[in-house]
Amino acid sequence: MAGRIKDDDIQLVRERARIDEVVEQYVTLRNAGGGSRKGLCPFHDEKSPSFNVRPVQGFYHCFGCGASGDVYKFLMEIEGLTFVEAVERIAIKVGITLNYEEGGNTGPRRDPQQRPRLLAAHREAAEFYATTLQSSPDAQAGRQFVKDRGFDQAAAEKFGMGFAPRGGEALVAHLKAKGFTDEELTVGGLAASGSRGLYDKFRGRVLWPIREMTGDVVGFGARRMFDDDRIEAKYLNTAETPIYKKSQVLYGLDLARRSISSSSQAVIVEGYTDVMACHEAGVTTAIATSGTAFGEDHARILRRLMLDHDAFHGEVIFTFDGDEAGQRAALKTFGGDQQFVAQTYVAVEPRGMDPCDLRLADGDAAVRELVASRIPLYRFVLDNMLSKYDLDRGDQRVDAVREAVSLSSAIRDKSKVDELLREIAGRVGTDIEQVRAEHRRRSTSSPKGAPAAAAATSDAAPTALPSPAVNFGLPQFADEREALKAIVQHPHLAGWYADDIGDNDFTHPVSKQLWTHIQSMPWPTGPDSNWLPRLSDTIEDLDVKRVLSIAAVEPMRARENNTEAVVKSIIVRLQMMTCGRKLADLKSKLQRTNPIDQAEIYNRMFGELIALEQQFRLLRDRSLGGDAPS
Repeated sequence: MAGRIKDDDIQLVRERARIDEVVEQYVTLRNAGGGSRKGLCPFHDEKSPSFNVRPVQGFYHCFGCGASGDVYKFLMEIEGLTFVEAVERIAIKVGITLNYEEGGNTGPRRDPQQRPRLLAAHREAAEFYATTLQSSPDAQAGRQFVKDRGFDQAAAEKFGMGFAPRGGEALVAHLKAKGFTDEELTVGGLAASGSRGLYDKFRGRVLWPIREMTGDVVGFGARRMFDDDRIEAKYLNTAETPIYKKSQVLYGLDLARRSISSSSQAVIVEGYTDVMACHEAGVTTAIATSGTAFGEDHARILRRLMLDHDAFHGEVIFTFDGDEAGQRAALKTFGGDQQFVAQTYVAVEPRGMDPCDLRLADGDAAVRELVASRIPLYRFVLDNMLSKYDLDRGDQRVDAVREAVSLSSAIRDKSKVDELLREIAGRVGTDIEQVRAEHRRRSTSSPKGAPAAAAATSDAAPTALPSPAVNFGLPQFADEREALKAIVQHPHLAGWYADDIGDNDFTHPVSKQLWTHIQSMPWPTGPDSNWLPRLSDTIEDLDVKRVLSIAAVEPMRARENNTEAVVKSIIVRLQMMTCGRKLADLKSKLQRTNPIDQAEIYNRMFGELIALEQQFRLLRDRSLGGDAPS
């Protein structure tokens, strides 16, 4: 077992890794000004983006839940990794070979090479399957399947389609020849062990590689092709492995993520060929689950990609078969629709065709028209709901209205509630005022949840902290807060003025503690992505850490092209505030001092007052102009 990673390598990896590029594998970030980027926090559910990333400082902070840290901390939290595993994961991405010191083990941990080895095995397997589909005589049935589903070779290659040989040992032999072990093949789900040894997990099936957003292959979906296949399931998917969690993967997301992010639209289809058909038809936001129902984790992924909150009216469009099973799926989706703030729609082809069949029958335009003809999910559910009642009977109409008005709570755009009520009245065949009266009755009798508007939607920087140090966000500490932001975001510039900053320039106990830690650090001579994490490592107090993380990501109020001038002005402003407090204290003492009976004391304080007023004027002039020290 290797020892601890050398500190120099830890710092080198951190310098090479852009934190925003790592975060963007999980969260859609938008520019927020001042060098900051913003998105929806991946660590808690929220409607308004409060997750800030500062690429230059290599730090992130969520103003909603308080999560913060550097690139290593982010990966540890979101993937459940240890520190060493996070460093190793990023080192692989940035192409750095780590060096380890002897000893220093902290206990058992996973093999640092397991993940890259499993990913490498899956990459080799995907290439092997794709080559087999294109050229092997054994794969003729697979090639015919591709053609019958309306795809050409280019489409098959785009989605990495492959074919697993029927013999059952070809992939194992190929991968073992590449140096992969039996354990790696079985742990990764590519092979299984039987009485006659290791054999291929997939045999005689057409395959689709399942990729993470990064493009790494982590599993496969395989379709049954032959009647003598002993596994009767039409589709067989990779079981969960150390690199594949089906609840956290959406098929096609590696190809669709940019379109989903830019358009704030996602089209959820049911199968691999449906994803392909949509993309080939120009619907490049199509994705699918892999052998599981659409769940909360999937919704969370989409929310982060779409910036799905009240300020971004995105669309999630589900396509379902028109049969009874499709209707059940739609109703189940509606039950979990509170996962989205986006407008949720359903697109159902009247003849019950899925996108792939529809493309075969009517062409690409028909697929696009299917998506364009989407209807709000609540309307689809309303149709299903009213079909249970005999609307020719008065009592049934009353019952239908009572159930139907309950849908109003799911309407995201409250201005459209009355439109729904009119629709119910028209469909049921009753007076609109009767429907409105039922809606009012339900609204007043049902317990109300917290209004969506309670969530903050402003892009302005927060003024309070979610911690015992909450009063640090009060206006009287604004200059201290700005100074700390300038110092920790640009320490190589703030260092010029470090000797001019005194302990009494900070009045809040948390900022005082943070300044003490900052003073213990050597000032960098230029931009240094490791300075902030090293500073953070010296701090144990949670409140101080929280203030540091906020100072690291919150944009400074003053935004000029000349960052050097901004930093100088902010720090001088801090000194002006200190000088102003001294002036106020001294004037108060003078007022309480008798100039006759205490002439000596009075004259001394008066001299100090004149000197302080001169110092204040000098600081004011300095804040308005002048060169930074060289």
